[in-house]
Amino acid sequence: MSGFTLQVHDSIAAIGRDAWDACAVPSGDPFVSYDFLDACEASGSAVPSEGWAARHLSLHDEDGVVIGVMPLYLKGHSQGEYVFDHSWADAYQRAGGRYYPKLLGAVPFTPATGPRFLNAPGTDAATVREALLQGALTLTERLGVSSLHVNFPLEAEWRAMAEAGLLPRRDIQFIWRNDGYQSFDDFLGALSSNRRKTIRRERREAQAGLDIRVLTGAEITQAHWDAFFAFYMDTGDRKWGRPYLTRDFFARVGATMADRIALVMAFEGDTPVAGALNFIGREALYGRQWGTLVDRPFLHFELCYYQAIDFAIARGLSRVEAGAQGDHKIARGYLPSSVYSAHFIADPALRDPVARYLEQERPAVEAEMHAMTAELSPYRNN
Repeated sequence: MSGFTLQVHDSIAAIGRDAWDACAVPSGDPFVSYDFLDACEASGSAVPSEGWAARHLSLHDEDGVVIGVMPLYLKGHSQGEYVFDHSWADAYQRAGGRYYPKLLGAVPFTPATGPRFLNAPGTDAATVREALLQGALTLTERLGVSSLHVNFPLEAEWRAMAEAGLLPRRDIQFIWRNDGYQSFDDFLGALSSNRRKTIRRERREAQAGLDIRVLTGAEITQAHWDAFFAFYMDTGDRKWGRPYLTRDFFARVGATMADRIALVMAFEGDTPVAGALNFIGREALYGRQWGTLVDRPFLHFELCYYQAIDFAIARGLSRVEAGAQGDHKIARGYLPSSVYSAHFIADPALRDPVARYLEQERPAVEAEMHAMTAELSPYRNN
């Protein structure tokens, strides 16, 4: 576009905190902040040796001022993305194609909806988005990679990418929404009688004999992070085989983002035994990792879902996004909601069958979402 220049960077540090956050901070999204993305990279969690090679874009005006940025990675696999394209990769590679590397516009290891095309205040968001998207598509061509994927964008971004020719995909997450509740009991009052009783029982059993604290800011110490990392590693080893995040990642976000973190910790006496990590946005609380060293019924629900609701109500936040998957969340008040991704695939031999698949998948996902709400919602008015 006339008057604009685009640059590609192999680290977020090459763009710099001030330039990046001038575009990112106005969104209120903690995950697109410089501090979070730099922690992913500087900690060794999202680096080339782990299959995450930064190719971030910066858009400059005629005076050289950064007016837009886009988090972008050259990926050597599809791990840590939560939008699943493994079957596309397998099919293409069986047919003799080379699916990896690919380009990914997303936040590493974070299935949370947020802006993917960030613009500075006083600039036109649509113009900046168009320039960054065109830059990402041009980079896809110049690198000769198979595809560009943009995961968990805002709905408006998703629709704009579909209009630009990318293949739109829809999926489901489970989100709790604050209907003006003043307390947890206020929230329970919106549920059916059976669900109120069940949740109260789950909370009693989970809390029995434990001291549960929600820590934020200076309350969080390195000892807390040591304990939480042990929980994370134990759970990650059992669930995924290989956790993504290093101990240094937690040290870095603890140092730079403590006021945007709510760390729920459960103690037996003075000994921490379980924890759940949440990030605080302008409007939402985002549940991320959790882990435990004890086998206690309903503790996962208490730390990850009920404590998050309590915190969101106290802070006046509009919703809790508790991460990917898990239709068991519905019974705890987290209802199905749409999340999005968009995909450009260079080779028509792969693009055309993927397009046909997504055309069938989208209405099926929407129907599933409505059916789950109708059949499983715990709310009295659903």
